[in-house]
Order: sequence, then C-alpha cells, then structure tokens
Amino acid sequence: MGDSAEALQNDLRFHGPIDGNVLAAMALARCGVDRMFGVVGIPVTSLATRAVSLGIRFIAFHNEQSAGYAASAYGYLTGRPGVLLTVSGPGCVHGLAGISNAMVNAWPLVMISGSCDQRDFGRGDFQELDQVEAVKPFSKISVKATDISEIPNCVARVLNSAVSGRPGGCYFDLPSDVLHQTISESEAERLLAAAEEFAHREVIPRVPNSQIEEAISLLKHAERPLIVFGKGAAIARAEGPLKKLVETTGIPFLPTPMGKGLLPDTHELAATAARSLAIGKCDVALVVGARLNWLLHFGEPPKWSKDVKFILVDICKEEVELRKPHLGLIGDAKEVLESINKEIKDDPFCLGKSHPWVEAISQKAKDNVAKMEVQLAKDVVPFNFLTPMRIIRDAILAVGSPAPILVSEGANTMDVGRSVLVQTEPRTRLDAGTWGTMGVGLGYCIAAAVASPDRLVVAVEGDSGFGFSAMEVETLVRYELPVVVIVFNNSGVYGGDRRTPQEITGPYKHDPAPTSFVPSASYDKMIEAFGGKGYYVESPEELKSALAESFSARKPAVVNVKIDPYAGAESGRLQHKN
Repeated sequence: MGDSAEALQNDLRFHGPIDGNVLAAMALARCGVDRMFGVVGIPVTSLATRAVSLGIRFIAFHNEQSAGYAASAYGYLTGRPGVLLTVSGPGCVHGLAGISNAMVNAWPLVMISGSCDQRDFGRGDFQELDQVEAVKPFSKISVKATDISEIPNCVARVLNSAVSGRPGGCYFDLPSDVLHQTISESEAERLLAAAEEFAHREVIPRVPNSQIEEAISLLKHAERPLIVFGKGAAIARAEGPLKKLVETTGIPFLPTPMGKGLLPDTHELAATAARSLAIGKCDVALVVGARLNWLLHFGEPPKWSKDVKFILVDICKEEVELRKPHLGLIGDAKEVLESINKEIKDDPFCLGKSHPWVEAISQKAKDNVAKMEVQLAKDVVPFNFLTPMRIIRDAILAVGSPAPILVSEGANTMDVGRSVLVQTEPRTRLDAGTWGTMGVGLGYCIAAAVASPDRLVVAVEGDSGFGFSAMEVETLVRYELPVVVIVFNNSGVYGGDRRTPQEITGPYKHDPAPTSFVPSASYDKMIEAFGGKGYYVESPEELKSALAESFSARKPAVVNVKIDPYAGAESGRLQHKN
C-alpha cells in the first residue's frame, strides 16, 4: 500500500462505534469508489454525507432517472462502476431506468437503495417494496444486507460483479434498521480488509492460441475483410491494438455509433461513409466489442452477405453462443487484439491501398462524403438539420485536443448528427445507445464533465429529448460544469404537428397533436433562471457567435436553435417500426 493509500486509510478511521452509514461509506471508499450520483432522502441522507466526508464526490440530481443515466455513463467512460444512490420504494423504482440502461449497454453500475425496516416489511411501512425482487430482472445480481456485518462483503460483491465478465448493473439493498446498527472499529476494519481484497478479484478468460491463429488465417485469406468495433472495445481501452491491427493489415473498419473515435472518423481506412457497401459485400468480418443486434442488422441478409464469416470477439461466452459466429473469441477485446497483433508480427500481411476491396470502400466513402458536403455547404434558413449541424461540427473540431465529449440524443437530431459530427478521440461520443433510451442527455453530460474535467462537454439534442431531463440544467449550474447544451427546437417530436387534414377529426381535434410542443419554446431562458447562460439563435451568424462564446467560456449554457418544424424525416433505421 502506497503513501497516498495509507493516508486515505487513516482518513477513513472513525472513533467509537461504527454505524451502517459509516461502514457502507467506508466500504465504498476502500473498494475504489470516488464518485456517486443520486437523490438523497429517507433513509440514505446520512450515507451520502458520510461518503462525502470520506472523499467521495456526490453529485445530487433532481430525479433518480437522470442520476442513473449519469452513473451508467460514468461507468462506461471510466471503466469503473458508476454508483447510483436512491431512497426507498419509488426512488428505487425510478432508479430502474439507470440500472436497466447499464445492463443493456453493458456498462458497469451499482445501484444502492435504502429500504424500510425489516421488522416492518409486509405491514405497509413507509415506501415499502420488495426491492431485491423488483430489481432482479434488470441486474446481474441483487443483494441485501440483513445485518451490518454483511455490508462490506455486499459492497465488494456488487462492485466486483459489475465489472466482471460482461459489465452491467448490480443492486445493493440497505434496510433502514441495518444502517442504524453499530459495530466496533476493530470489527469494521476486519470486514473492510476482506471486502477490499475481494472487490479487486477478476478472472479474464484467455483465448487459445489456436483460435488466434484461425482468426488470422481467416482475415489473411479473405478477399473483402472488414473490422467492426463497438463500445465494448471502447470500454476495454482497445484503441491502441485496434489502430495497430488496422494499419498493419490495411483492412477497412466500421465503428458502431459509440465506437466512433476509437480510430478517427477521418482515417483513410474508415468505412463509415460506405457502410452499406462494407457490410453488404464483406466476406469476413472481425467484430470486436459489438453485438450482432439491431444496430448491426443482426448480422443477417439482406444487409449482410449470406456467406459472410463472422469472427466475434466478446467477453461474454453466452453472447458468442447466442450469435453462433463462424469463430468466437471469448476474452477481453484489448488482450485479444494484442494477441492477434503479436501473431501477425511473425507473419505480416497488408492489403495495401491498391487492393480492389480497399479501393472500392475508399472511393464509395469519398463519393458519399462529397455528396454530403454539397448539402452541408448550403446555408438554409429557416434552419434545416444540416446547416446548424455543420456549424456545430466545425466549432467542435476547432476546439482541438482534448476533443470535447459529444452527447447526442433525439430522432432526427441524433440520426443527422451521427453522419455529420466527427469523432477523433476514443470515448468522446455518448448517445441513446443499444436500448435507444431517450432522456439520457443531461445525465450523460454531467457524468462526462465529472469523469473528464479537462474536456468540454457538448450536447446536441432534440427538444423532445431535452425535455426529459431539462431540469438538470440547474445541476449543471450548481456544480459549475463545462457543459454546453444545444437544443434543436423544431416544436415537437419529429417536427410538431404533421397530421393530414383527414387525421384532424374527433372531439379533441383542437388539441395539439401528440407530436407537438409549444412553438418556439424559450429553452434558453430555463438555464438563465438558475444563473447560467442562454442563447436563442435563428441564423448561421448567431449560432457561430453563440458557440464561439460558450465554448470559450466553458460554463453551463443552453443554445436554443430554432429549426424549421417541417425539416427532417424520421429515423431511417426505425421508420418501419413506427
């Protein structure tokens, strides 16, 4: 244990009997937790206060959903479990949004909820709920401390499980009576030492060398190989070996939305702008840290060739067995890629720029980018989606390195942004993710600012997405976070009232359409009510000025961008579902 660790341990000592609140806070700190997100109240206020006194930063939100989204994103950005603290009953239920989002995205999160006294359970106690059972469907494990002596072990178990294998959400239930029990200092230290050791245990499966060699052989003999990677590769910090593999072999690559930035979007082998060609014609696809789910069309025809051979790299054995790839490599993405690179070094191969497959991808990408740039070059006023998105792209790129973290949510806004906005550094994009969760925006912004205080955070969201968590602009101001929220205000979901005359009938025909909001709402005024800076813009010049000023200031701001309510179209990937 180093000097700083010894100092921390000394700081954690309380004199006299240790109650459950102190012991839980101590266990979290000893197991490496340094940030918590949540909403305090009965019975967890004292736990939050004790955690802060032990050096854990607590970010207090207005509701548990946004706090949960923040905790899940913090887990992704840091690779360590984000911790969500909620009150009992309804607070726990609200927190399900965050833990379920973490599970589907495979991000490490631990949700801790207070609960009613055990002796009063079943009698209609205040906020009574069988929370362990309620959370089970949304978590990897769901545990409860029935006595104070169980707290440190429970903390270690949930923290360890959150990051072991495929990351995900775990739940820890703390009854009110347990929080008020006490033990001696010596007993607390014994329990904490055991918990600290357990929390850092992790067994990572090793891929047999024969499978590494088979993967290399498949790639080497492929006519049209492709490397696909996702946020699983991002959380594994696999960008180094991934870059080496791509540049050694010359194989084109395709990131999923949150895989963007592991290699720069501007890389000459990027196939993002030639996506349909890349996935439709490739004959061998090395898929690293990405699932063959709806985002990748389930790996099935007609989007993919019926003869494509998938090499699936995943930490989760069950995922590999579910997808039934040609070859499954079960292990940590970074370690697997390092093993592949090591073997290739002894028998190198490279497609080269003149390879027909590389040339086809490159030419298609250039053609599509050129077509997009023609559209982006036009200043369309009233704004469509492309004009402001181009201005935002250029403003973000002008910031340089460290690149801002981009948060993107909404239907049209996220779809267009994915095509226009450029990611150049790893883990700088957060969006609705695998579950397509709306309302994540402000929570993700806060998590990003807390996890990476040296970076500017820029959110680009539709007005509908913003509305889910808009009250958290007060949280931005309260903690003085460097976050600029850009709202694409088109007066509603997809674009306000788009009903045909035949649809405007019935006794409530004078009500607003289900998709419409108050036209030209002054979202910029919301943040000004709390002391932040608001901007309302309708022209390219106004937007450029607002972005230059707010990016430079690095203080909480909302830029309300007026969009033509008839601009844009429904999300292309989901149009058939609506």
